[in-house]
Amino acid sequence: MRTDGWHHTHDVDDFLAHARTFLHAQPVRHIVTLSMLQRLQEQEAGTGRTQTATSRTYAPVFGWAEQDGEVRGTFYHLPSGGIGLTPLSPAQAGALAVRLAGLGYSLPYVSADHDTATAFAKAWRRHAGVGAAVRVRLCLYRLGESTPPQPVPAGQGRLVGEGDREQLMRWCREFAADVEEDVTIDAGTWTGTRFARKRYTFWELPDGVPVSMAGVNPMLAGVAQVDPVYTPARFRGRGYAAAVTVEVSRAALAAGAESVVLFTNAANATSNALYQRLGYVRVAEWAVYDFAEPQPQPQPQPQL
Repeated sequence: MRTDGWHHTHDVDDFLAHARTFLHAQPVRHIVTLSMLQRLQEQEAGTGRTQTATSRTYAPVFGWAEQDGEVRGTFYHLPSGGIGLTPLSPAQAGALAVRLAGLGYSLPYVSADHDTATAFAKAWRRHAGVGAAVRVRLCLYRLGESTPPQPVPAGQGRLVGEGDREQLMRWCREFAADVEEDVTIDAGTWTGTRFARKRYTFWELPDGVPVSMAGVNPMLAGVAQVDPVYTPARFRGRGYAAAVTVEVSRAALAAGAESVVLFTNAANATSNALYQRLGYVRVAEWAVYDFAEPQPQPQPQPQL
C-alpha cells in the first residue's frame, strides 16, 4: 500500500498508470511532460528496448507525489538531461529535492513553470550543495480567438513534402543556432532529433519561394504545440512568421485540437507581442535553472 509523498519508478507504463489522469486533467500546463513521454515511448517501441536489472541504472526515472490517494505532481529525469516538473508547491519541491539528493542524483538543470523551478532550485542548492543560475525564461501561450495579421502578406501556406527535406533541415539548423540549441541536424541524425516528429508548413511567395516555416507537434490529449516558427533573417519584418503561424494554428484546430499552444522566449519582446496580436493568451511563465558544482574556495597560505 502506497503512502503519501513521493514515489518513483523506471517503468514509463507504471508511471502512466498512476499519473495519466493527473496529466490529462490539465494538458496545456502539462504539455512538456506529455510530449517527453510520447517521444520516449516511441523511441522504446522503435528499438524494442527492454529494461534489465543492469540497464535500470541508466534508465529514465519518473516520479509522482501522492496526497490522500491522489496524484498532485510529477517529475521526470532522463539520463542525458535534467529534471522536468509539473507545477508543485514549495513544500512538494523541497521534499523532492531532499529525496533525490539523498539518493545521490546529479542534476544539470531543472525545467518547470517559474515558481516551481525557483522553489526546486532553491531547495536543490541547499540540499545538493550546488550553484544555481537562470538559463532562460519562457512564456507558455494558448490560442484564444485567432486573429490574422493585417495586412496578410502575399503568398500562401504549403505543407512541406519529402522533396523539401534539405531546405527543412537547413532551416531547422539555423533555428537551433538562433536559440543556442546544441544539436546536429543532417540526413544521418534527422530522425533522432526532436525536429523530425512534426508536421511542417512553409509560407510561400506567389512565385513559389519559401520565406518562413512553422512546425506542429503530434496532438496530445487534445493539445497541439506549434514549434518551431522560423523566418530567415533576410525575410523578417514582413509578416511571414505571423501568416504561417495562423495557418498552422487554424489547421490544428480543424484537425480536432481543443487547444493550440506555443512557447516564446520571455526576453524577446517582438515575438511575445506578435503572438498576442494573433490571439495567443499567456498561460504560464517558465524557467530553466542550470546547476553547477560550487567553485572551491582558495585556502589561506601558512605564514612563514
